[in-house]
Amino acid sequence: MTKLTETRKTPKRKKPDGHCSPSPCPPSKSSKKANVTAGPFNDSEPFPDYSQPTPEECRAVRDDLLALHGFPKEFIKYRKQRSLDHIEYEEDDTSGADSSTESVLDGLINTILSQNTTEANSQKAFASLKSSFPTWECVLAADAKLVEDTIRCGGLAPTKTSCIKGILSSLLQKKGNLCLEYLRELSIEEIKRELSCFRGIGPKTVACVLMFQLQRDDFPVDTHIFQIAKTLHWVPAAADVKKTYIHLNQRIPDELKFDLNCLIYTHGKVCRECSGKGSNKPKKEQCDKLCPLLGQSSNAI
Repeated sequence: MTKLTETRKTPKRKKPDGHCSPSPCPPSKSSKKANVTAGPFNDSEPFPDYSQPTPEECRAVRDDLLALHGFPKEFIKYRKQRSLDHIEYEEDDTSGADSSTESVLDGLINTILSQNTTEANSQKAFASLKSSFPTWECVLAADAKLVEDTIRCGGLAPTKTSCIKGILSSLLQKKGNLCLEYLRELSIEEIKRELSCFRGIGPKTVACVLMFQLQRDDFPVDTHIFQIAKTLHWVPAAADVKKTYIHLNQRIPDELKFDLNCLIYTHGKVCRECSGKGSNKPKKEQCDKLCPLLGQSSNAI
């Protein structure tokens, strides 16, 4: 398995293909040295005396799940992009540039559509939205009912439409165009503050954008990951999702976060033995008693 490099450089990026409005994103006026975090992301240690998971435990789980599942295909494109993140491109260099790079705004809205639905339905909803409206300006200008009909297959259409149009309207008022690429130049703390200002955007959505679109070392906690973290005793039994997110981000080594998150998420969808919140439907990949994590959880206390 190829290890992700810990040292990051800020690359000279190619602009994502056709995602931003003609005018460039306005630069942030805030300093990258700012380290004040928004309320939902208060990073004070919630469990200062809780020593799990150790780096060795994280690496062992990563290796076991990788041997069991292989690296999940749906996340390979993001993994490749993280590799490219270490390469500095010249602005006039077209070799090796990925013209299909997903824009930050696309990723944010795609994540919103993925909430409370299946991956297949959310992808259908996003594809339908993109094919029905050529630009995000068109989505903002469209009647809400029309947008709702376009994304209805993803569930919660009225709520998600309101959230999406609210983000687009707020972004236009704040920045003058519908583009979030300026976030690539900000610190993690600044990105969290910027995204948390949008109505309906919570910590998990922000963490997903950080990890997938912005290639930052963050560890989102969804239902599957939360349950498996408890099964492995990586957090105290009384921990909630918010404290689990803070604790795991402080305990898991940065270089393991991306692979480990993708693998635990994938494992949680197919293993009911260690993920009580997983699907009850039988699956070909069901591991049940063969789950490699069960032995680790029994020795974790």
